[in-house]
Order: sequence, then structure tokens, then C-alpha cells
Amino acid sequence: MPDQLTIDQARYIFTTGKLLRHHIFNSLSRIESQDRGGGLCGEISLAQFNLLMTIQGQGPITCGQLAERLGVSPPSVSVMVDRLVDKGFLVRERSSQDRRKVLLRISDHQSERFRRIEETLLAGFIQLVEAVGRDTAEKWVDVLRQVEQVLTATPLSAPVVQERPASEVRP
Repeated sequence: MPDQLTIDQARYIFTTGKLLRHHIFNSLSRIESQDRGGGLCGEISLAQFNLLMTIQGQGPITCGQLAERLGVSPPSVSVMVDRLVDKGFLVRERSSQDRRKVLLRISDHQSERFRRIEETLLAGFIQLVEAVGRDTAEKWVDVLRQVEQVLTATPLSAPVVQERPASEVRP
């Protein structure tokens, strides 16, 4: 069982992560309100949005690579991809290097929209980095590099949640 300091640190990281997610969602809401084509929330799920932003950042990618990158099963990715192709968000095309490979990319119709989304989200993080200052941002980058190394080197197993007596649960 982890000690109390580890638990408190993990709780703080988790809570701050939720604040970062809220910051991203607020930025996305601002984009949606400016988007004359209608908001994304009515069109796609959060998981589909994450998939699309992964492809936007990665470029053309196979379903298998995408599943690995998202940490989900290939059949799950395939179902999401089918829906996004049907809605006009994604295009499937044969690889020019290996005709057996099918690559996924953002459709021409949607690519400008997702470029704007990515730029707006980045602008929000630039503001955040400027607000915390250069020294703190550098420390943050160092910590995130270490986290990235841990997560990419060895996938962490799903945590086992142990029941605690009500007397031990903090409000």
C-alpha cells in the first residue's frame, strides 16, 4: 500500500489534470461557438475527437497504429473510424509505398477545421506557459518528459482499487 505522501501527490496530480482538461474543454467550447459549421459536440463523441486530434497530430496512420497509439483495441478503433468516415471526418486511402496498407487521414473538408482547433488549443497552452513563467514551464516540461518515458517504456497495469473503511476516507 502506498504511503500517505504518495497518495496525496497522486491526488494532487489527478486534480490538476482535471483542471487542465477543463482548460482544454473551455478552449474547445470557444472554438465551437465561433465555428459557423456547427459545434463538434453535437457531431462526435469525446473519444472520436481524441482519435481525430491524434490523426491531426500524427498524419496518415493505419488503424493498427492508431489503436496502439490510443491504447484501445483495433476493433474499437475500426468502429469509430467507420462512423467518422461516414460523417465525412476521415478518409481511407491506400499507401503509395505499400498498396496493402490502408491509411487514415483527416478529410480535406475537415482539415482546416482541425488545424484551427489545434492552433487554438496550442494558443491556450502558450498563455498557460506564459502565466506560470519560463522557469516553472521548464520544470513542467522536464517532469512531463519523465512521465512520457515511463508511460512509453512500460505500459502501467490497470490499478487495483482497494476498499477502505469509511473511517479512513477523507472528505
